[in-house]
This record gives sequence, structure tokens and C-alpha cells, in this order.
Amino acid sequence: MLNKLIEATKLSGEILKEGFGKDFSIEFKTSKSNLVTEIDKKSESAVINFIRKNFPSHSILAEESGLDKKTSEYTWVIDPLDGTTNFAHGLPIFSVSIGITKGNEVILGAVYDVMMDKLFLAEKSCGAELNGSKISVSQNGDMDQSVLATGFPYNIKENPNSAIEKFNKFILNSRAVRRLGCASIDFCYVACGVFDGYWEVHLQPWDICAGKLIVEESGGSVTDFQNEKIDIFSKQILASNRVVHQKMIEILNEKP
Repeated sequence: MLNKLIEATKLSGEILKEGFGKDFSIEFKTSKSNLVTEIDKKSESAVINFIRKNFPSHSILAEESGLDKKTSEYTWVIDPLDGTTNFAHGLPIFSVSIGITKGNEVILGAVYDVMMDKLFLAEKSCGAELNGSKISVSQNGDMDQSVLATGFPYNIKENPNSAIEKFNKFILNSRAVRRLGCASIDFCYVACGVFDGYWEVHLQPWDICAGKLIVEESGGSVTDFQNEKIDIFSKQILASNRVVHQKMIEILNEKP
């Protein structure tokens, strides 16, 4: 199953690479900031067809087409193009993110940073790797020297969960905060020590599934803002190198 996961992820990545910078149609979903391109759909369709051919009894949860429930205890959770806005505007920061769950547990995860040709993989209880080499989180415990990442929900103008105030607090309590526009890459950069921590006030299962496992298998922590365990259907996400986790929770829970 791991080999087939790699194959599916690379298949999707080639479609994104081929479509990047070309002419393609763009549609709006819930708002003008929530885009979907024909490349998203083409990528997702290719992965779904691949899964149906190789694992016809497996369920599929995909960003654009929703849930296809089957008899198996396995579910493939697919983001065929994470970072659609970046992709649509010619910014080469986007990925394919595919996780596989068994029951309620994520057992396999793959994130392919397409334009950097970086394939992040994790298997439950077996660690995580980048292009075949083991990775681990940073050991920095000093918030003032930390480099963090975040993203904003599509309804940021409504400022849900005081997202803007949280962003401001972290700017004042860290070395830097980056906003890449691709949740799965944010997770992976925590996993390999580029970022010390990453938070978002609202994500979807396909944003979380693979990245969560990759961080955990790299020695990091992934919880909600109250330090409670999460699953792929949770909304609040805090991923860190463990060392700065408690301090980030304190900052997230400070009154605006």
C-alpha cells in the first residue's frame, strides 16, 4: 500500500507540474478567495481512478468530490492540489497531500512538494522521511528564536477565533512568522526542522491527514489549542517540535 501511495502521489504531482504556468480555467467555491482550477479536478480524478483500480473496496475522501464510502476499513484522504491560490497565480509553492486511514487512525501519509521535488512520507510507528532520508523536528526551545508558520481561513475578513490577533501575538513573540499558503508543506517543514511550530484556526481533513502523521512520526506534537488530541476532522491545529508547544499554547490562549 505504501508503494501504491507513492505512485499515486507522484502521478498527481506530474499533472500539477505539467499544468503549472499554463492556461487553465478557474472557478470559485464559497468565495472569490476559495478557488478551484481544472488542474485540481484533473489531479483528483487521476488519483481516484488509480485507487479504484488498485483498491476497489477502499473508501475515498477527496476535497473536490467528497466522500465515496465503500466496505473497507481503509480510507484515502486526498488533497489533489494544496495551495491552489499559489498555483493559480504562478507561485511555485503547492503540493499533493494523500493520507490513508485505517478506522480512525492515520497509518500512511505522503506530501509531495511538487516544484521542489520533495516527497515526504510517514508510516505509523515507523518514522518519517524526505526523499528516502529520515527526518526529525528541530530542538529549539526558545520562542524568541523560533520560526513559525500559519495560514488564514477563507473567511479571514470575519476574523474567526481571533485569527488576526493570534498572528500579531506570534509576530511579537518569535523570530519570524511565515505564511506559505500550503498547509501540508507547513506541516512537513515542521517535521524536518525548518519551522519550529505551525498553527491554524481552521483546516479540513484533507489538509490535516498526511501532514499530521508526518509531524508525529518526526518526533513532533499535533494537538488543538488546548493541548487535546485531535483527529483529521478537528479544526484547530497546532503542530510543533514539542519543545515550544506549551509556550505556543499559552500564546494562543491569551486574551486578544
